[in-house]
Amino acid sequence: MTTPIELYYWPTPNGYKITIYLEEAGVPYNVNYVNIGKGDQFKPEFLEISPNNRMPAIVDPDGPGGGPLSVFESGAILQYLGRKFKRFYPETERERVAVEEWLFWQVGGLGPMAGQAHHFRRYAPEKIEYGINRYTNEVNRLYGVMNRRLSEVEYLGGDYSIADMASIGWVRSHEGQGQDLNDFPNLKRWYEAVMARPAVQAGIAVGQSEREKMNLATDKDAQSVLFGQKAR
Repeated sequence: MTTPIELYYWPTPNGYKITIYLEEAGVPYNVNYVNIGKGDQFKPEFLEISPNNRMPAIVDPDGPGGGPLSVFESGAILQYLGRKFKRFYPETERERVAVEEWLFWQVGGLGPMAGQAHHFRRYAPEKIEYGINRYTNEVNRLYGVMNRRLSEVEYLGGDYSIADMASIGWVRSHEGQGQDLNDFPNLKRWYEAVMARPAVQAGIAVGQSEREKMNLATDKDAQSVLFGQKAR
C-alpha cells in the first residue's frame, strides 16, 4: 500500500498541477494548506522543504533508498511523481523529451507571463498601460504557440501527460489574462477535453472553500504579503 504523499498546497494554477496528477494517478495524499495570503509560506518548517518560500511542495515518506524525500518547484514535483508512479511521463527518450519541452515551456514561459498579465490587469494599484499591454500580448503569443502545436497533436506532449497538467490551470484563467479562446480553436479543443476529465475537475476543486475565504482583489493585507516580498 502506498503511503500518502504529504502535499503542501494552496489552490492556484501551480498548486493544481500536483493535485491533478495525484488524482489522475490515484495516489493517496494529505493536503497541508499553505495560506499564501497570510504568510504561511514563510514559516520555518515550510522553508525547510521549500527554500524559495513557494508552494506547492511535497514530502514523500517513502523516498528513494528509504526515508522521506522533500521536493519543491511544481515542474520538479511532476517529474518526480511521473518517474515514481510511471504514469503520464514517458520512459522512452524521444517521447519523454517532447513532454519535457512543453513542461519547461510552461514553467519558464506560460506561467510567469500569465501571472504578470494577471497582476498588471487586476492587482496593480496603478493601471500601467505598458505593463498591461506587454504581458497581455506575450500571453497571446504563447497561446498562439500552443494553438499551432495542438493543430498537430492531441495533447502537448503527444499523449496526455504532465505537460498538460502543468498548463491547464493557467489556461483556465484565460479571461483574466485578456484572452479569448475562440481566437485559438485548437487550444480551445484541448482546453475543453482536459477540463472534462474527472480527475482534473477533482484536482481543481481541492481547497476552493479555503480560497473563497480570501478575496485577493480586495484584501490589502494579503496583497502586501504576496506582492511586497524582499530578501528579508
